[in-house]
Amino acid sequence: MAELDRRAYGYAERVDDLIVTHGVLVKRLVVVPYGRMQFVDVTAGLLERWMGIATVRMHTAAAATDATIPGLPSAEAAQLRDRLARMGEARGMGL
Repeated sequence: MAELDRRAYGYAERVDDLIVTHGVLVKRLVVVPYGRMQFVDVTAGLLERWMGIATVRMHTAAAATDATIPGLPSAEAAQLRDRLARMGEARGMGL
């Protein structure tokens, strides 16, 4: 069941926004414009650190558009955070 939940998450970086999708029975699609991101957070609890994974959270002014990508390898999560921060700064808003 945990593997099915992990596979239910996906993301795609586009020119102007980030798309995050998740869900098994009900799919949810969240589109977060880079310019609207206030900050990007990478967290890893004790078990996550032991497994070498982390969670990336994008925060916006509207709580409804906050997005989470769990279960990324720690190095990939850090790289994604850095790319999103650069894209947000390039758009002149947020971050």
